[in-house]
Amino acid sequence: MILGVGIDIIEIEKIKKVIDRWGDHFLNHVFHEEEIAYALKHKNSEQHFAARFAAKEAVYKAIPKNKKIGWKDIKILNDEEGRPYCQVNADKFNNNILISISHSDHYAVANAIITSE
Repeated sequence: MILGVGIDIIEIEKIKKVIDRWGDHFLNHVFHEEEIAYALKHKNSEQHFAARFAAKEAVYKAIPKNKKIGWKDIKILNDEEGRPYCQVNADKFNNNILISISHSDHYAVANAIITSE
């Protein structure tokens, strides 16, 4: 059963500007170490940060309003085959979350679908 759906799109240039201005303070506030390491191993890391940011926003939009979830309660990772998946702090939320992420040179987009277990 679908419990929530969320989608987000962001301009990669906006994330790049925030990273240029706030650097590690921004990155450490929003992302886990694994997410930062994943993005930094790519040539255009801002695309990967933007995609993960969009995925977190999509998850926020899909989660019921009565759940209080912070940036670092959501972790966007990739499996061995490169497919993105989402982990959420189980103490705060324990439903299944399906995500899809994509980016071009200028935009990153993500959607999230929350289903019952």
